[in-house]
Amino acid sequence: MAQLQQMRQQLEALYAKYNHRECVPPDPLQFVFQYDEPGDREVVGLIAACLSFGTVAQIGRSAASVLAHLPEPRRAVLETPPARFARAFAEWRHRFVTGSELCSLLGGMRRVIVRYGSLQACFARGLKKKDTTVLPALTVFVDALRGNAARNYLIPSPADGSACKRLNLFLRWMVRHDAVDPGVWNGVPTSKLVVPLDTHMHRVALQLGLTRRKQANLRAALEITDAFRKIAPDDPVRYDFALTRRGILKDGASEGDHGNLLKTVCW
Repeated sequence: MAQLQQMRQQLEALYAKYNHRECVPPDPLQFVFQYDEPGDREVVGLIAACLSFGTVAQIGRSAASVLAHLPEPRRAVLETPPARFARAFAEWRHRFVTGSELCSLLGGMRRVIVRYGSLQACFARGLKKKDTTVLPALTVFVDALRGNAARNYLIPSPADGSACKRLNLFLRWMVRHDAVDPGVWNGVPTSKLVVPLDTHMHRVALQLGLTRRKQANLRAALEITDAFRKIAPDDPVRYDFALTRRGILKDGASEGDHGNLLKTVCW
């Protein structure tokens, strides 16, 4: 218990240092704050989160290039003919993801919003009180986005064993509300969120003894989330932004930089 309390104090200190709105850029979350309407924010949030792999600079360029075709994001998703999107993104690429996969995501959002009224309403359909995490609801949400389309790298599913880092990042943005996370959605308990697990967070978690799993997979994500839940029972992803901040701000921090960060949080 003494170690747990010390860990909580150190994480809170890190939270106090980095969890500020001015620390958001160049995180892709910055694109969400460019819009005021909840319907626009959830659409932009899903696009930005799904593109959150590669360098920060790559992510920013790709997200901006997509949003340039969506001046009013929710309305554009609903009203733009699929053929127009296909032409607009025919040559588009984000690393190995093609414009066709992007159009599939946009089409999935259109289908979901038409049927349920919003992305949130679709997600809420799969959320049950008995569920300890958001993963069952996320599975329902992904199925609705995919429709009958083939698997799409942009929208993985927990049912496939994926840690769903980018979708859990989207849920963090939508559900939590503090100086960083906009909290666009209501009714989803923060206690059910799952840590958005990438290689950086996995490395930190290993160093902190939050997991012994060598792969950053779904099991590791759940194990790390359970460990954080012991520290912050109602908000296990509370420290996600702060713990990943230095790597994002440096955009490719060296192992030494990561080591210095870990010294500030290890007991």
